Amino acid sequence: MKLSQKEAAFNSEVVTRFELYNSLFLTLPFYQVKHTGTLLPFFTSHCENSVKQGLTPVNIIESFFGQYEQYVQTADRFDLLFRFIQYIERQVVLFDAIEDAAFNKTSKTEEISSIKTLLQQISANAGLKDKIGEVLKKFSLRLVLTAHPTQFYPSSVLAIITDLTDALKTNDISSINLLMQQLGKTPFFNKKKPTPVDEAISLAWFLENVFYPVAANLQNEIEDEFELPIFNTHQLIELGFWPGGDRDGNPNVTAESTRAVSALLREILFRCYYRDFRVLKRRITFRGVEGHMQKLQDILYKNSFNSHTNPINQQQEIIENLQAIKEVLTDIHNGLFANKVDDLIRKVRLFGCYFASLDIRQDSRVLRNAHRFCRQALPSKLPENYDTLSEAEKLAALTFEETDFEIGDTDPLTQDTLQTIRLMQNMQLSGGEKASHRFIISNCQQASDILQLMNLFLWSGWKKDELSVDFVPLFETVHDLETAAGVMKSLYTHPFYKEHLKRRGKRQIIMLGFSDSTKDGGYLMANWSIYKAKVELTAIARHYEIDLAFFDGRGGPPARGGGKTHRFYSSMGKEIANDHIQLTIQGQTISSQYGSFDTAYYNIEQLINAGLTSALAQNDQDTLSEAQKNLIEKMAQISHKAFVSLREDPLFLKYLEQFSPLKLLSDINISSRPVKRNASAELKLEDLRAISFVTAWSQLKQNIPGFYGVGSALKSVKESGDWLAVKNLYSTSGQFKTTIDNCMMSMSKSDFRITDYLQNDKVYGDFWKKLRAEFELTRELILELTETSSLMEQYPVERRSIAMRERIVLPLVIIQHYALQQLLTGKVNTEEENIYRKLVIRTVYGIVNAGRNLA
Repeated sequence: MKLSQKEAAFNSEVVTRFELYNSLFLTLPFYQVKHTGTLLPFFTSHCENSVKQGLTPVNIIESFFGQYEQYVQTADRFDLLFRFIQYIERQVVLFDAIEDAAFNKTSKTEEISSIKTLLQQISANAGLKDKIGEVLKKFSLRLVLTAHPTQFYPSSVLAIITDLTDALKTNDISSINLLMQQLGKTPFFNKKKPTPVDEAISLAWFLENVFYPVAANLQNEIEDEFELPIFNTHQLIELGFWPGGDRDGNPNVTAESTRAVSALLREILFRCYYRDFRVLKRRITFRGVEGHMQKLQDILYKNSFNSHTNPINQQQEIIENLQAIKEVLTDIHNGLFANKVDDLIRKVRLFGCYFASLDIRQDSRVLRNAHRFCRQALPSKLPENYDTLSEAEKLAALTFEETDFEIGDTDPLTQDTLQTIRLMQNMQLSGGEKASHRFIISNCQQASDILQLMNLFLWSGWKKDELSVDFVPLFETVHDLETAAGVMKSLYTHPFYKEHLKRRGKRQIIMLGFSDSTKDGGYLMANWSIYKAKVELTAIARHYEIDLAFFDGRGGPPARGGGKTHRFYSSMGKEIANDHIQLTIQGQTISSQYGSFDTAYYNIEQLINAGLTSALAQNDQDTLSEAQKNLIEKMAQISHKAFVSLREDPLFLKYLEQFSPLKLLSDINISSRPVKRNASAELKLEDLRAISFVTAWSQLKQNIPGFYGVGSALKSVKESGDWLAVKNLYSTSGQFKTTIDNCMMSMSKSDFRITDYLQNDKVYGDFWKKLRAEFELTRELILELTETSSLMEQYPVERRSIAMRERIVLPLVIIQHYALQQLLTGKVNTEEENIYRKLVIRTVYGIVNAGRNLA
């Protein structure tokens, strides 16, 4: 079969180069590295053949060692397994770097235009230029970096990947060899759990090295085409930041860590400014600018290297000095280097004195407790039986007096809540309003959750007329998504909230969570519930003339809202507000999609282009008809029923605990955040974080949250005579097509052969067969629906990349399952138990890193 141009490019630029540079691993400074590198291909082949035969992981490992007389001793076997892990971890990094280096040749798709293509169309069409100009006056893209625990590469490794990628682009063999030796000496994991500030430092690497240049370059490219600064009143690209601000279920995040992260972001930003200024200073050596240059030198240097207790917002002062310099250059020096001054002005406008807005997030139950504490401590006008009132009675009873309440003795979470509310005011004084202006209420279930939080602000020294904070409800479960429209209607019609929204420009942000809705209702129901909620919430917002922005809490894998996200946003249709795209980027998605200038530039421009395309085209095919909605509703209900039935099986959580590394995830030193919300209690599904839930299934190579129930739904509609309607839906609806395509991506990273031995298990055999049957049913019907013969056939480069990555980490998967099986026997001594636990933990790193969006 003839390969496409991109497949051929992938083979030559990625596959061949990986095989070539892989041989350099034999020179890495490891103990017995040549022996390890020689044996690993044999071990990989042994694993592949044994998996085909359905052998257990224990049999696979023991039969391999049985071929080598020197591995009779248990200690020698452990030593080799750890050396295999160490070797494969570096292979994954090499593959990442090679793929990133070849990105511009292999990964850009023809189906979605680039910004450059769009701007070329504008040049030849004045009418289109005017239309896009109008859209850009309102449109914005907000990317929010989160602290969720799936960013497994430490910043030192990320820096090596960046340098290795650059060296690979030019085939600089000498540098590649040195960087791989550095990689061999660099640890891949932390010896202790990071603090929230450590997490912030790690993610700030991306702000400094990627987003700082990319955001400014993209905005510059668009402004140049329109020949005027169209983003003076608002930003095209906004950055948000959760490390140090997201305290939902993480008691390690405190007001002090929030303050420290805010100061850190400011310091790193000013160092970026100062680096740019030093370049400027080398060029601008003319008379007439000395005073302004010296003023900038003082401001930027002091803020970069001398910490201030109470810093102030100096954005306007910096811009005024830069503009004064530009005027001198234009008037006296023929505009020489004025473009470099413009570049720094653009960056200061984009990032201010804060770099990225620090979002605050807390669970509604914590906020309710804080409200109760304040009511009891203050001379409140609210009735003593307030907690027993109905929601309607609470809304009628709430009053909004201003006071400056001194925090007394109370529980740590309430203390933190009240301290953080005061801190937000200080952060705005030092960095401007955008430094911290959003408070996200997790598990938001009623309008009073928002209004009570506003009470807390007014009781903490904030004034009604100066309440420069956006209150963002987060709706996550299927039930909460169904009731979200009613909650927002109550807010839009509440007199105090109406006045607050008016002061905020009548703009409301609503966050929708993909992860918990998938854990709650399964893949298809989660996607459909969020779509329906968006339609209902948009209708209500338009009725009350509210400028609505949806903030999507998306994870890496499709089961957590990831996958081909730009396709979702380009096919919203007329019923869903899409003037603003806001989404979280989490874990491995940050390094895989935004880890380098090229990948970040591409993915950000795809999202901008998706928003513009959606606003301009408003394709009727993307607006679902009533018949199509009824069809998807039917499939979602069937899928939901299948998933809930599985979730309620008594073996569901036991299976996950026994055969996946779920119980050991808390031992991995990658996050300050607990694996479950109620850390001290017995493990319950409702307490288990969606990220841990999805990661555990991905380690099993079963990815249940990404497909389960889809096959049952497709089978039912086919049997009821609706198959042609489903096929038509797939070919015409961008939303439904993307949902199915992302499901295929999840399934492509599944391999039930690895756990094939479980079909004969006395306890879990039937349960495993149920999972496998749904996988095979879903696979069969999706292939029929898409008229293809293999999963992701329409995306051959991505399919090949996944296949190669899966092959690289297969030995890690086998080692992990082997160690888990040995732990289950209960026959290992304490020393062996610790070693097996360490084997499991070490393999998790490599498997997630290789998957790039597994967690």
